[in-house]
Amino acid sequence: MTTSQMAVVFGILGNIVAFLVYLAPLPTFYRICKKKSTEGFQSIPYSVALFSAMLTLYYAMLKSNGFLLITINSIGCAIESTYLIIFLIYATGSTRMYAIKLLILFNAGTFGLILLCTSFIPNAYLKLKVVGWICAVFSVCVFAAPLSIIRLVIKTKSVEYMPFPLSFCLTLCAVMWFFYGLLVNDFFIASPNILGFLFGIAQMIIYIVYKRHSKEGILPEFKLKEAPTGVELEVAKENKAKENNKNIDQGAELADNKPLQENTTINDDNKSASMEGKNVESVV
Repeated sequence: MTTSQMAVVFGILGNIVAFLVYLAPLPTFYRICKKKSTEGFQSIPYSVALFSAMLTLYYAMLKSNGFLLITINSIGCAIESTYLIIFLIYATGSTRMYAIKLLILFNAGTFGLILLCTSFIPNAYLKLKVVGWICAVFSVCVFAAPLSIIRLVIKTKSVEYMPFPLSFCLTLCAVMWFFYGLLVNDFFIASPNILGFLFGIAQMIIYIVYKRHSKEGILPEFKLKEAPTGVELEVAKENKAKENNKNIDQGAELADNKPLQENTTINDDNKSASMEGKNVESVV
């Protein structure tokens, strides 16, 4: 098998695995559509994924042999855009406004600025290098993002927020694209995926180490995606207030009844003393 054929094989495998990674949030959006609420979810991961796909798609279009990059990143743009549309439909208030601002400033503004600045570069080869470096730097930032999740796992000793299948798919995806970039002599594709592979291996090792702690219930019973909504919190506060008022009323009632009980006890003592007096008189 020649080098170009091996590159095609790894490129196709990379497309398949990357497609599975893009489909990973489907259960999340099924939940959002079912409950008609975004609950505790945020739009940042989908906005970042969309920007990454847009940037890599732009880079692939500048290349002469970037067909396999164009296919998967076109699909990625479509899938992530669909996720964000669904998110905006069911998001409310400040959450929706934040998502809109992020799309305008980050996805449209930053990407538009990159397009504008690179359009003034007359040399096609130099433009490819500049866009390639931008893609590589951004990919490194994306691959470094799981560091916060790793820190959370170590801190809580629970792997609730770091599912193993997703970590495995991301690691496998990094391996495929690394070999693809290596075989087509594309430094900007191969180099960031080295870091992605290392972080993926680190996540899986940490998952295995801390997996047994997840059963001990160290974290609260609800996960981030199952966090109570604002309405549920208000209902809980009202119920708590009612319970406190009930306890106060019961305490006041007991306090009011105490003097009556004391008076009853005194009257009973007086009656007993009176009866004893009468008994003494009768004996005398």
